[in-house]
Amino acid sequence: MLWVVTAVLLTAVSACRTPDAAPPVATTSTAALASLTATPAATHTTAATAVPPAYPATEASPTASLPPTAYPAPATVVPPAAYPPPGDQETYLPLIGNGVTASPTPLFTPTPTPIPPPTAVPTIDFAAIKTTLQSQGQDLAFAKIGFHVSVGGNTDGLGDWMRQLDAAGVPFFLKSADNAEPLFVAQELMRQSGVPHTLVYRKVAGGDHISVPYYDLPPQQAAELNWQEHTAAFPPELDPTLVWMETMNEVDKNRSEWLAEFALAVGQMALRDGRKWAAFGWAAGEPEPSDWENPKMLAFLRLAGDHPEQIAIAVHEYSYNREDIGDGFPYKIGRFTEIFRVADKYGIPRPTVLITEWGWTYDLIPEPPEAMIDIDWAARLYAPFPQVKGAAIWYLGPTHNELADATQRLIAPVTEYSLTHYFSMPQPPEQAVPDANLFPPP
Repeated sequence: MLWVVTAVLLTAVSACRTPDAAPPVATTSTAALASLTATPAATHTTAATAVPPAYPATEASPTASLPPTAYPAPATVVPPAAYPPPGDQETYLPLIGNGVTASPTPLFTPTPTPIPPPTAVPTIDFAAIKTTLQSQGQDLAFAKIGFHVSVGGNTDGLGDWMRQLDAAGVPFFLKSADNAEPLFVAQELMRQSGVPHTLVYRKVAGGDHISVPYYDLPPQQAAELNWQEHTAAFPPELDPTLVWMETMNEVDKNRSEWLAEFALAVGQMALRDGRKWAAFGWAAGEPEPSDWENPKMLAFLRLAGDHPEQIAIAVHEYSYNREDIGDGFPYKIGRFTEIFRVADKYGIPRPTVLITEWGWTYDLIPEPPEAMIDIDWAARLYAPFPQVKGAAIWYLGPTHNELADATQRLIAPVTEYSLTHYFSMPQPPEQAVPDANLFPPP
């Protein structure tokens, strides 16, 4: 039986704030979501390229998937019950009729197998598109906008989002704080299909130093404590070779070199133990660009660049403005390009970047029609950079207001957008220029 969270009170359910009151009861129905669809990007983004006729949607195209053996289950599986409660870029827009409708299927089924089939699968043949693009010296990129969840909140429709994208061979990005269950479902989908989804877990509740290091200690000692605490708290039903572990959140930007030395130590432990680890969790607009060029930070960049499958850099990208997603661009959203600029300057392979929080403000988001305009732009911004694995919309978890309900209304249109949009990017070893100004906001 799949372990289900039944009664958990979090002391810190938000990655950035503590709720002032109990989370609201979800009231938005799945039927209401079915009427929401993503607006085609070409109708509202000035930088959009006209849809070329060379890639029409077909009625019976097979969907793309990697071999199911790409993510084999470990020899020993810990039962879930053991876990205690807690550029140069073109865009193609083949549409699929009136859009993908949301399924009333519950997010989590009593057992992980068999997984219910999705209610709708796109007619886009992503495998054929990839082949065609590669013949033209380009490569296929998907929309990378996903979701941030926790314990509670409103995740109605999230399981349908996962199943539909997985069935279509479209990788998704999912971040969860203190709740292993959605990541376990995603992990098992990944094992069966071989689609390379990006899954991130962070422990939030349980101690003053669970989200930031012990700054008063030497970096090596603080790293050892941080690693011990988080590996001990990592849910045993999650596979640490498939799920990234994020152990910091919005750290002190004034301690850049201390943090770099700390990250070097933790990174070495992650390599030793065969785990995936994401460092820092920088707040939007941090750190200062010059911090990446300090000696210890350059050493960490090289370690991450040399081990992109096990070491990543976690960042947050917010506009801090519900009405203007491009506010301060590219110093808040788009700041990830500074990492790549510095890496390129010093001949370091570009590291893996996980945007583990993305959005407008900590409290408010636009209504779906306006939000999808901004999401379309962000999808174009991130698509040409394969090292950016995705961006998690803040937030489906419990807060002091109705943010979870507002964010939940984006699940259906984001699902449709991800199934009906794809992008071109430079074919490796060529890389997109890390200049965010090539992707002006709407």
